[in-house]
Amino acid sequence: MTKPSYFPARLYAWYVFWSVVVVLGLFLGLWQWERADDKRELLAMRDAAPMLVEPEQTPLEGSEVHLRGVYLEQHTLYLDNRIVEGRLGVAVLTPLRDTHGQLWLVQRGFIETGTSRASPSVSTPEGMVEVSGEWQQAHSMGQLYGANQEGVRLQQLSLTPWEAELGAFSHDGWLHATQGTGVFSPWWEANVMPPSRHIGYAFQWWGLALAAFVIMLLGGFRLITDWRDNYKRGF
Repeated sequence: MTKPSYFPARLYAWYVFWSVVVVLGLFLGLWQWERADDKRELLAMRDAAPMLVEPEQTPLEGSEVHLRGVYLEQHTLYLDNRIVEGRLGVAVLTPLRDTHGQLWLVQRGFIETGTSRASPSVSTPEGMVEVSGEWQQAHSMGQLYGANQEGVRLQQLSLTPWEAELGAFSHDGWLHATQGTGVFSPWWEANVMPPSRHIGYAFQWWGLALAAFVIMLLGGFRLITDWRDNYKRGF
């Protein structure tokens, strides 16, 4: 009478698979928990960010910055495909040279264009202007398929399109202007997921890890029971 010999391989494969799922759930839960800590620090930094007037040092993320200088109108570009209250348009991006000679990129707000792909145009004040808004440090905007610049339109916010003609900007980031001369309708808001959301995700992953652990034990017990029954019967 031949005894079944496939039991160990099936059992090991079962435990290996579900162990990987459990460990992955635990790891992803810990990762979300750490992300919650990071978001708490970021929100604390934003709350503590100062109000700066023509700063010569790079502002902290979320700082309220007030600039005085001259727009470089001929270098205006437009951030494509912005939607505000159901209206399709672009965000106006104009470099500004401040009274200290520093070069800044100012996001001046939203203008509606509709579905037209004609090159947008806006009026830009001449001479000395004053603008205020929130500072955002430059960061990766995610995967981009194709060229970033199409004529005067940009698909992603970046300092690179201006640097060939104007040189490097004085600070690695841009000002989202909300008040001042030449400012249009504000549209941008800082996208900071609250820490509670990450904590919720962490418990979801840990819950899935617990469920996978229970399935692993119950399924393993069933495999062992079936094997014992078959072994006794000689199947």
